[in-house]
Amino acid sequence: MTGASRGLGEGIARALARDGAKVMLLARDGDLAQVVAREIADAGDTAEALACDVSDYPAIERAVADTRQRLGGLDILVNNAGVIEPIAELAASEPAVWARNIQINLVGAYNVVRAVIGGMLTGGGSIINVSSGAAYRPLEGWSSYCAAKAGLAMMTRSVALEAPGVRIFGFSPGTIDTDMQVKIRASGLNQVSQIPRANLSPVEHAVRGLLYLCNDASDDLIGQDVSMRDEAFRKRIGLG
Repeated sequence: MTGASRGLGEGIARALARDGAKVMLLARDGDLAQVVAREIADAGDTAEALACDVSDYPAIERAVADTRQRLGGLDILVNNAGVIEPIAELAASEPAVWARNIQINLVGAYNVVRAVIGGMLTGGGSIINVSSGAAYRPLEGWSSYCAAKAGLAMMTRSVALEAPGVRIFGFSPGTIDTDMQVKIRASGLNQVSQIPRANLSPVEHAVRGLLYLCNDASDDLIGQDVSMRDEAFRKRIGLG
């Protein structure tokens, strides 16, 4: 589980652990991830944590190897690490910050899939890449984020063609109440920043949707980008 120290990542890690999974939490903030892992363990479930930057491929390789050694295997990858910055019109953006967004949201996701997929090609497994409606809808001030998520959507589809034995999905959680939304509202750019906090979806709804993709009831959706805005999908998971 990448990006597991807060928000959706934390919620998914806790839910998977409650369902019996042994969970490895990866995050740049390793201390905060350790706090979450200890709380999961204190509740009687199994979780460990590692500090890791998804943009560093050798570090990801080490983290994947550690996960397999400590937990006895690796069956599910939730690729959740991501950033929204820079929230700025392209003409005013900082090139290094713009490129860093691509490096984390797209190249970082590639790095983790690349590190795990060899084992999954022989043993099977599930990959859920956390996507966004921004992959398909351009938004002012989000040129780097939209470009990264669009690239991630195409990478997901490509892997589905290359690795038919691997269950891979894109998952768009919708506008959920996380720290990222605080930054978006503060920017005042584009219509997403104008959504009142009271109208944001609870993290728990997105957690339910993502968990559904981890079991074979969702096999007919393999290779697709699944959205929490899709009423048919919401009905399937009991939110209709």
